[in-house]
Amino acid sequence: MATIAEKASISGGEFLIKETEASQIFIPEEFNEEQQMIADTCRDFLRTEVWPILDEIDYAKSPELISSLMDKAGELGLLGTAVPEEYGGFGMNFNTSMLVAEVLGNGHSFSVAQSAHTGIGTLPIVYYGNEEQKQKYLPKLSSGEWKAAYCLTEPDSGSDANSGKTKAELTADGKFYKINGQKMWITNGGFADLFIVFAKIDDDKNLTCFIVEKTFGGITMNEPEKKMGIKGSDTRQIFFNDCMVPAENMLSDRQNGFKIAVNILNIGRIKLGIAAVGGSKGIVNHATNYANERKQFGISIGRFGAIKHKLAEMATRIWVSESACYRAGQNIDDLIDVLKAEGLSDENAKLKALEQFAIECAILKVHGSEVLDYAADEGVQVYGGMGFSADAPMDRAYRDSRINRIFEGTNEINRLLIVDMMLKRAMKGELDLMGPATAVAKEIMSIPDFGALDNDTAFAAEKKVLQNLKKAALMIAGAAVQKFMMKLSHEQEILMNVADMIIEIYAAESALLRLEKLVGIRGKEAVSLQNDMVQVYLQEAVAKCNNAGREAIMSFAEGDELRVMLMGLKRFTKIEPMNTKDARRRIADAMLAEGKYIF
Repeated sequence: MATIAEKASISGGEFLIKETEASQIFIPEEFNEEQQMIADTCRDFLRTEVWPILDEIDYAKSPELISSLMDKAGELGLLGTAVPEEYGGFGMNFNTSMLVAEVLGNGHSFSVAQSAHTGIGTLPIVYYGNEEQKQKYLPKLSSGEWKAAYCLTEPDSGSDANSGKTKAELTADGKFYKINGQKMWITNGGFADLFIVFAKIDDDKNLTCFIVEKTFGGITMNEPEKKMGIKGSDTRQIFFNDCMVPAENMLSDRQNGFKIAVNILNIGRIKLGIAAVGGSKGIVNHATNYANERKQFGISIGRFGAIKHKLAEMATRIWVSESACYRAGQNIDDLIDVLKAEGLSDENAKLKALEQFAIECAILKVHGSEVLDYAADEGVQVYGGMGFSADAPMDRAYRDSRINRIFEGTNEINRLLIVDMMLKRAMKGELDLMGPATAVAKEIMSIPDFGALDNDTAFAAEKKVLQNLKKAALMIAGAAVQKFMMKLSHEQEILMNVADMIIEIYAAESALLRLEKLVGIRGKEAVSLQNDMVQVYLQEAVAKCNNAGREAIMSFAEGDELRVMLMGLKRFTKIEPMNTKDARRRIADAMLAEGKYIF
């Protein structure tokens, strides 16, 4: 077993150039009894308090209803998982808080309210608050006595958050900041007692963050927004009109607001990814059960190959996304432990660890949200005509899923960030991308290596496929950097092609490492279905990387360079063919036998 120090030696983004051992990652099967009990508490809460009133939550549009559910969640400790014990929380490690986010991710509008409160509403104070602020606010937030909202987005500043126009002006006596401005898309706005508000002081370049109590006055709001989905989530425009905020309620330092926003969004992204996994599992449970019950032509539709394909594909993508989320979550936990051992405070260790794995957070936000969208879409299709009916569960799942590709930075923004962060780390010397990229450029001009695989290495063939996919991504990224230099940021289509390759590589590798670790724990026969999922996904990942790579290469290469790079891409995106149809049928049959997602 690798030590924490050894595991924490893995840096963010380094998976693209460095091999990871199965022993270095955490898999969900390793959650202990206490963590499983926490997950069961979350499931029980959804089953008894949330699912029976989903229609009422969505259509009564009562802020008091969601607020009362938050009260009940607070009584169970579900709002204080990430709050240190000395401030009334449970001080759980990061992966345990991820587990809570996963299970509650199947709570539709409630999960949005809960995650906004516990994440972007509470964590800024956990990580950036001074001792007085923590003592004053965190006990109330972790118990649910107070509810929180996060006020960053404005009508003219969405993805470009630092361009916000809300102003904060220090009063002549220096005791208050007078805040004026408008915020929109504010989750929990209608019942929040506390707002995390971002504003600019005077002509500052960067935002400053403030803790604003509702009782300070000068706060008005519109009626709840009418939305496509998550209709029960209270979302409003908030107006600050000469809102007088005590000077001591500035959070962290002046102009540190943008950094706070970015770091909190890193947490939000990975938590959204794992919450999407939880929502996806709920969809597959419904779809699998319905496929058993619904009969056409005298037999259950689950016996048809087309339906089996859908169920197995949903399960495969969910299992892969889950593998990647908890892999990254443990990376964050391990680095936190090492940094604290080196003398950093708990808050600074967490911030530094999250910043280190910001690339993975962006990857998981994209992957998880797109898995959820896929599951919701195919879930409707499994239900057929009933999938389009508001009386069946797919209607709500389909509408609620769509926002996740926009939340926490659009998936387009996150794709651009993945490549941008990697390149910036390379320029700073923190990530050696150019060395491996140069080596790959030389390799494509050489005779291909037809050497035998090391059969003593577990999953040697699959690992070779992944090594080659990494070479393909490095080849294209390196050539694009050389071609465009500082203007590469303007080539968003190419950047998103490269990001798609990176996302698939991380997801596929995470699943393979989980499988390898499971084989060591349970034996190969016991995880044959998980092996099927990994093999199916790897086939798809290779095809996606080939398509994205071709599109990128043809966007900028010409003549001999074009032919050489396409030849290299073909070499690096080879995989031994397999019968994916039979593999999917085995996966689907196992789920249909139990009427639910079983992995």
